[in-house]
Amino acid sequence: MKNWEIRNRLKIKDSGFKIDDLIKILLENRGLKSKKEIDAFLHPDLSEVTPKNVDIDLAQLKKALSRIEKAIEIKEQIVVFGDYDVDGITGCAILWETLYALGANVTPFIPNRKEEGYGLSLKALKNEELRTKNPTLIITVDNGIVANEAVAFANKNNIDVIITDHHTVSETLPDAFAIVHTTKLCGAGVAYLLSKEIKDLRLKIKDKEEDDIHLELAALGTVADLVPLVGANRTIVFEGLKKLQQTKRPGLRALFQLAKIDQEAIGVYEIGYIIGPRLNASGRIESAMDSLRLLCTKKEERAAELAAKLELVNRERQQLLRDGAEHAVAGIREQGLGNRKILIVGDESYSEGVIGLIAGKLVEAFYRPAIVLSMGATVSKASVRSVSGFNIIEFLRLHTEHFVNVGGHPMAAGFTIETIKIAALKEALEEKAEELLTQEVLTRTLKVDCVVPFSLLSQDVYNSIQQLSPFGMSNPEPVFSSKKVTVENFRVIGKERNHLKLVLKQGKETFEAIAFGMGELATSLKSGDTIDVAYSLDENTWNGETKLQLKVKDIKAV
Repeated sequence: MKNWEIRNRLKIKDSGFKIDDLIKILLENRGLKSKKEIDAFLHPDLSEVTPKNVDIDLAQLKKALSRIEKAIEIKEQIVVFGDYDVDGITGCAILWETLYALGANVTPFIPNRKEEGYGLSLKALKNEELRTKNPTLIITVDNGIVANEAVAFANKNNIDVIITDHHTVSETLPDAFAIVHTTKLCGAGVAYLLSKEIKDLRLKIKDKEEDDIHLELAALGTVADLVPLVGANRTIVFEGLKKLQQTKRPGLRALFQLAKIDQEAIGVYEIGYIIGPRLNASGRIESAMDSLRLLCTKKEERAAELAAKLELVNRERQQLLRDGAEHAVAGIREQGLGNRKILIVGDESYSEGVIGLIAGKLVEAFYRPAIVLSMGATVSKASVRSVSGFNIIEFLRLHTEHFVNVGGHPMAAGFTIETIKIAALKEALEEKAEELLTQEVLTRTLKVDCVVPFSLLSQDVYNSIQQLSPFGMSNPEPVFSSKKVTVENFRVIGKERNHLKLVLKQGKETFEAIAFGMGELATSLKSGDTIDVAYSLDENTWNGETKLQLKVKDIKAV
């Protein structure tokens, strides 16, 4: 059961209803009121996605471009230093392909999660493979903004570092040659803008839209990294999906084929739940370089081979997640810790590659900020997920004395800690969480756009709502509620019998509905019951016939 927050109390009735009025309500709920704001949202313009418009420091950008141009000219060894998640991998691919195409002496490098850990670090800089390259310029992608120690080490060894990142800055910035940073894009988005600037500088021409081969990768990284789909991010995804639906990249096409995805219908869901996890899997379990190779290969045979390898690794990742999540959830329930303000669990059996996913499962199960540790003999790694309204990176930075390092976003973070210090950290965090976390923040809230009667729901309404897509963080799929709805019938479906298929009626109107993950309601629900229902509109295609259905978000007994 969730607390329903009705965002617009305007009562919509049959008489005088106009679809445009409903769209206006949905736009207002997303903070869009002026004609200029609404036009920019409904008609994204890629030419407006510029370094200046996303608050990148133009002086730092100019400095970075000048250094990169020099490195290309004199054939210096450049290393593009990425990250092992989809955002870092796609961003790394964008910059490496750009520099390589311009004749640079450039190598991509992504640290191993287990061996070097996250981001530009001393361990990574001392990596034998990286050292043999003997770079004089390192360009980070999706990391580096808190790598003060590593940048200082690089400087001492005559290696210039250009940081491109989007993570939250700490009190002191690294002493890098240049910092290309904004929190308004994901890491791949920053890399995408930098690559456009490099090409503009070197080729003296701007990318023509039809030749913009990196927009699809920027869109992949943007969706997978769960950044807000508003402003520049929305534009990148809006235009990038079109590119993705037509991509000729052998690696992506092989991945789509193996995952049984209709390329022309790829959207945010397919990236977030099908493509993203497969690209992420290699960095979680083995080496993210396989995913990078898949994105960049031009050979069909090699693409098929790499896609098949990622498929197997992803299955292993799924099993590790199932085992870890079941263990963590069971442990919390057995110890009666589910009502703690913050959940902190750790085990030697938890793979570093899936602790973030386990933390996400704990948030789903208990709706509390969750910290999951992969325990080591001397050093442990942690991944953290938060709930809406609680800035987890600010919270963690209140306790920096406990960490070897810490970084992240308001909703997700990670840290390294000496194992011996975990008990003290746990005590400090639990005490501070009791002070800062209110019951209001820890109550699941479902934001409902407005209350509508079934009689107003139609294919035209659904089609009009799609103007607001792509949906994601900060631009959620519209949610409606309808009151005093009759449950005509229902049945439990799914392999694990954890979903409900319902037929709902209000007045003369009847709709089929699907309630994912609500199978347990079958024990308390009866045919003929009257309920209030919250839902989004969806299309369901069966035997060649497509019709409107309701995707249930919550049900309340009347």
